[in-house]
Amino acid sequence: MPLKSAFAKANLKTTPLNLETSNDDGGEELAAEVVTYQNPALQLALQDQIMANPRWSALIKQKRMSISLVDLNDMSDIHYAAINGDHMMYAASMPKIAVLYAAFDAIEEGDLPFTKEIQKDMWLMISKSNNAASTRMIDRVGFQRIEDLMCNPENPFYDKDGVGGLWVGKRYAAQGKRNPEPLKGLSHAATTSSVAKLYYQLATGQLINEKRSEQMLKYLKDPSLHHKFVNTLDRIAPEATLFRKSGSWRNWHCDSVMVYDEARSKHYILVAMVEHPNGEKIIRNLVRPAELALDQSAILAPTPDSNETVITAGT
Repeated sequence: MPLKSAFAKANLKTTPLNLETSNDDGGEELAAEVVTYQNPALQLALQDQIMANPRWSALIKQKRMSISLVDLNDMSDIHYAAINGDHMMYAASMPKIAVLYAAFDAIEEGDLPFTKEIQKDMWLMISKSNNAASTRMIDRVGFQRIEDLMCNPENPFYDKDGVGGLWVGKRYAAQGKRNPEPLKGLSHAATTSSVAKLYYQLATGQLINEKRSEQMLKYLKDPSLHHKFVNTLDRIAPEATLFRKSGSWRNWHCDSVMVYDEARSKHYILVAMVEHPNGEKIIRNLVRPAELALDQSAILAPTPDSNETVITAGT
């Protein structure tokens, strides 16, 4: 059966363009893995934009910065690019999207009631990044269900024998048992590629099914927190529809967003992770070069005027 995008049904102000994934005439369905759409031109454009900034280039080389970008403007010709996309880092609150996935899996299987209380906690967990609500949701679904979903060989978001990926192994509270991921011992982890894949599957109705993908997208829509990517998008694309989850703890900062901007004909997924004291500002400044990469523009984004200081290895 042809796949149809849940994105088009997630209570948008407008109907997105070109979101049919195939047709009844035998067209190919979309792949489950977004990395299938690795595109050399987009990859080179992204590298040109990011590596032109000496601060970012140093962080990339130190494996303290990673970025993934998915161009969804033409769903019949999806493009993916990444820099350090498979490098797993501490991800703070961003893996709460895995808890949302696990909750809807439990709801789909009849193991969790879809009550108003649970719906409120899921909204607080995603839109407000509320730790108490996130902890309640983790307690309801359990670490084992989250791990089983992340490591499901039919649709993996975490590779125990390879690069790792998306993982939730600790309540967002001071107390409680830990279930750290096996490769680096991180409690909350991600790669930008694993997060980009989750957004991509939501947009194409592949995460659980189209109905559940649509429901999950509604919790990610119109974020309440306006920092990092959203800070910039509020200024350059105020009419855009955003689906977003971010996270920060100490020097670790990350953000993930899916943008539908009809006015500028841009539809894309952007995920970034940075280990740096000024990571929030760095991530905020990634939006413009990422969009220039999407346009495959020869113009380089200007290096932002800031007091960002790259901490080199050994300092």
